[in-house]
Amino acid sequence: MRPFKPNDLVVTGPNLPHLWRNDQEYFEKESKLKTRGIVVYFPEDFLGPKYLGEKEEYEELHALLKRASLGLEIMGETNELIKMQLINLVHKKGLERIIGLLEILLLISRSNEVKPIVQAGYTNANKESEKDRMSRVYEFVMDQFQHDIKQEEVAAMINMTSSSFSRYFKSRMNKSFSDFLSEVRISHACKLLPTENLNISEVSYESGFNTLSNFNRQFKERMGMTPKSYKKDFQKTFE
Repeated sequence: MRPFKPNDLVVTGPNLPHLWRNDQEYFEKESKLKTRGIVVYFPEDFLGPKYLGEKEEYEELHALLKRASLGLEIMGETNELIKMQLINLVHKKGLERIIGLLEILLLISRSNEVKPIVQAGYTNANKESEKDRMSRVYEFVMDQFQHDIKQEEVAAMINMTSSSFSRYFKSRMNKSFSDFLSEVRISHACKLLPTENLNISEVSYESGFNTLSNFNRQFKERMGMTPKSYKKDFQKTFE
């Protein structure tokens, strides 16, 4: 679960629950903001069940699809090249579309600008019947992260005790609820810090942190720099 920005490019394998969500302003009643994207769906055996993993020619593709079980993010020049290939792929038909897809997958498999999205130890513990429960938790956090959120109230919302919810959430997300909440708030702060009309204290408040010191500490732990340094570095980049 993560926010997204223009030109993000990912590959997700089977059984990897995922959600990329727009910023809150996209959901406002009067909002006319829209998002566009290209999605390519294909089964693992789209070349035929006897091919993948059995023939030497498909070793690179087999290895790529195995890596995709953790989700892959494509960056840099590879991202730019594949972006254009995806746009062209939309207008292709028949065998040309299959060839275009294979060219994209080959480029990803040979690129060093690809990194996994989730941790190597990740296993999908979610059941189909639990999707609505996790969605409710996520939606609540995204709507309320700027306010004080108690784990107990989130647990009660899905009819769990706080301790049961803590174990449940960590088993599904591979992180604690408090870490997840902090990540959401830090991500929002990263979008606010570059703006000139908000100082760091105001960004801290708008992102849901109770104290400036707590904001500074958590931001440095997750981003490797202070909010002040982050703001300065961003401004230097666009000078």
